Amino acid sequence: MTPVIPGFDYQRVPVADGVSLRVAVAGSGTPYVLLHGFPQTHLMWRHVAADLAADHTVICPDLRGYGDSDKPAETGPGVYSKRTMAADIVALARALGHERFALAGHDRGALVAFRAALDHPEKITHLACLDVLPTLEMWEVMRGTGAAVGFHLYLMAQPPGLPEQMIAASADAFFGHFLDIWANDPQAIPADVRAAYLDACRDAVPSIVADYRASAGVDVDHDQADRDAGNRLRMPVTVIQQDWGAALGFDAAALWSAWAPDLRHTTVSCGHFMAEEAPADIAKELRDLLAR
Repeated sequence: MTPVIPGFDYQRVPVADGVSLRVAVAGSGTPYVLLHGFPQTHLMWRHVAADLAADHTVICPDLRGYGDSDKPAETGPGVYSKRTMAADIVALARALGHERFALAGHDRGALVAFRAALDHPEKITHLACLDVLPTLEMWEVMRGTGAAVGFHLYLMAQPPGLPEQMIAASADAFFGHFLDIWANDPQAIPADVRAAYLDACRDAVPSIVADYRASAGVDVDHDQADRDAGNRLRMPVTVIQQDWGAALGFDAAALWSAWAPDLRHTTVSCGHFMAEEAPADIAKELRDLLAR
């Protein structure tokens, strides 16, 4: 059976025409929505979510196109834009009775959270982004041989057809590669959870590629429009990252500060999957964010 977060209730919630998200919910109190990254599902939050549920309502969905949530066909660039995926999350929270909520995202989920906070500042009380740069800055720092670490970004940016075919032909090897190389502590992702991630990704190749393709197109346009308009994040923001800036030659805190006037930026020594590798530290950071 697919693993679940113990003590959480599972349901499917309609969020847009023909699109429902599978979501795990537990706890009571101030709502905290947690968005997963790649190549994962909501299960990546299992330890942090259980911690936060002691005094918060914790909401952990599978994003559109991932896990057991719906995977609409990529009929246009907006289907998997972060703007559309962010609107899903606002609709999800509203359907569960929350007009305002704190929001944390990891990796792809952090990009959805970032867009939600720009598009819906009246809804997002606090924002946490784990181990990403905003889309514009991500592409700007990826240059030279150092950009080889992001080969998947370029592969999935290609027009529909070839990337889906290549990835589907070796799906477990492709997605498993990132689970292996991005974790400093492989034991943090036990065999049953790893298998669940691979099963979910194997069944979602077109929609995962569509999510990444949007980040090389329509998402860039949306972020550029906000940069040109001088829009910034209005809420307290916490960013937790590995020290990629030292490796690739950029100042991550400075890049984030341009978007977030009220910023706490910190680097960690664990791997990319920090909510699984250092859950107590991440839970503390998310609790501290709410105190600001």
